[in-house]
Amino acid sequence: MSLPFDLVSDTNRVCAERLAQILKNPGFVDYFSDHMAHATWTKTEGWTDSRIENYHALQMPPGTAVFHYGQEIFEGMKVYRHSDGSIWLFRPEMNARRFNRSAIRMDLPELPEEDFLTSVHRLSRIDEAWVPSGQEMSYYLRPFMFANDEFLGVKSASRVSYLVIGGPAAPYLADGLTPVDIWVTTQYSRTGDAGTGAAKCGGNYAGALIAQREGADHGCSQVLFTDAATHTWIEELGGMNFCVVTRDNTLITPPTSGTILEGITRDSILTLAPDLGLTVDVRPLSAKELFSKALDGEIREAFACGTAAAVTPIGRLLYSENNQVKTVPLPQPLGEATRTLRNALVDIQWGRAEDTHGWLSEVRQSS
Repeated sequence: MSLPFDLVSDTNRVCAERLAQILKNPGFVDYFSDHMAHATWTKTEGWTDSRIENYHALQMPPGTAVFHYGQEIFEGMKVYRHSDGSIWLFRPEMNARRFNRSAIRMDLPELPEEDFLTSVHRLSRIDEAWVPSGQEMSYYLRPFMFANDEFLGVKSASRVSYLVIGGPAAPYLADGLTPVDIWVTTQYSRTGDAGTGAAKCGGNYAGALIAQREGADHGCSQVLFTDAATHTWIEELGGMNFCVVTRDNTLITPPTSGTILEGITRDSILTLAPDLGLTVDVRPLSAKELFSKALDGEIREAFACGTAAAVTPIGRLLYSENNQVKTVPLPQPLGEATRTLRNALVDIQWGRAEDTHGWLSEVRQSS
């Protein structure tokens, strides 16, 4: 039986004047909308107790399992308001499927795709007033699931909570077309073979923070990880996938081999690229090849891609060798391919271009 995620009767909303003030400068989800979706899973009853209720603090005892063992997963997705006022999700079924792949890896219960989609549609429609209409502003959704048992034994939870929260989001980067500097770390690893790299779980991101701080110490906005075993092969950034474009218009990106998250933005970029005159080559890319071919001009552009920032051009790569910082500038920090791919993607998302791939899903009316 599917979950209805009905709105409970005693909810309230922020006043219109306060909401208008928030939407003028929301930051990147510095504020959360009025409501949240919630459902509970138990080993004996399965999924039950679905509802949409006011956003509120959770009360959990200190012994709750997620605090100690990190058994949790999440997704990130956006709602876009088009010029006619309608609101749309972008490939939400992909998020639903990746959510369940993450659940399997973290030994959490799968949530039926229909229920995932119902929860994000219902919350988005009920809190539609929170979907901004400014330039490249959106409503960011965060579905997540965590172990909600109270115990200190190392075991999988028999009680799990699923929630969806959301809030308005200004562009993740103030100017999405300004090239950023990237730190390539060989000291830290994001994940390893047979690890959790392909799952969207908090531990992957927590483990990346120290490397991101290392990069920030060198003036870099993000960190690019190499493989854990040899630090030879390029993998992904802390929260985005990595692509390069060569002189002969070939787009190269590492394969998602289990250590790299299967990015939905990445998949969309790879689908759009051939229509824009690019040849796609999904293959391993070593740091040595990346640096040498960028220096000789064979690799002319590099960019990161993900839900939060869409497509972000990369200006320089920095790394440490023999305790010295080396700098590799990209020949075209904001090249034509990066600009064209970004425009093609965001124009579909915001309804400025025809959705020939059927990626957009209009948020359904709530009953």
